[in-house]
Amino acid sequence: MAELLFFSGTMDCGKSTLALQMDHNHKARGRRGLLFSSHDRAGESMISSRLGLQVPAVEVLPDTDFWAEMTVRQTMGARIDYVICDEAQFYTEPQIDQLARVVDEMDIDVFSFGITSDFRTRLFPGSRRLIELADRVQVLQVEALCWCGKRATHNARTVDGVMVVEGDQMMVGDVDQQADAVIGPIPGNTSGAPSADPVIGYETLCRRHHMRRQTSRTSPSLHAHQMPLPFDQRQGSAAAPARG
Repeated sequence: MAELLFFSGTMDCGKSTLALQMDHNHKARGRRGLLFSSHDRAGESMISSRLGLQVPAVEVLPDTDFWAEMTVRQTMGARIDYVICDEAQFYTEPQIDQLARVVDEMDIDVFSFGITSDFRTRLFPGSRRLIELADRVQVLQVEALCWCGKRATHNARTVDGVMVVEGDQMMVGDVDQQADAVIGPIPGNTSGAPSADPVIGYETLCRRHHMRRQTSRTSPSLHAHQMPLPFDQRQGSAAAPARG
């Protein structure tokens, strides 16, 4: 029996890598599938992993109708055993409903992958609908890490390295993008003046540091933010007996 599965996690936890691995495994057993993605880091019509893997995919647009896509392809003789849907958080709620219908009425497995919540800790519409409809929701076992070393549970958006909690839900950026590395002279500009365009980036944080708005740039280490014990160490050293 076909299923609608939702594999969720923060940025940088290997969702696209798993999507490509699942596609490989199913193809190796003779199954045929379709790959879909939306706003991938490598550009349109692509599923890419930070490990360097990438394969062509169908770009999901706001007016994409999954039921119509499957119907047309099957009418033309295509065999479809499964569907891989990457970046599913960007899909609309009606599109998630269409995927559920594809599972139930066409008996096609749908494996969807996406971020659960945005930089404001609010659920993406597509992810929320998947949680409501999916036969199974699985949190990826490969954990992204906060700068402090703890498991990252939230995505933070940064503008020129500073965390923000307001703005459009979807903006182009990546966890690999470091403001310090890209702020500098404009190519071809000999004046040395930095670019006026803000640098949008993302960082995965644990809940504690997301709520404190402490990123790796504003908090270079956990030790630097630890509070000292409430006593004067000099008093302890002064009270120590002298040795002769």
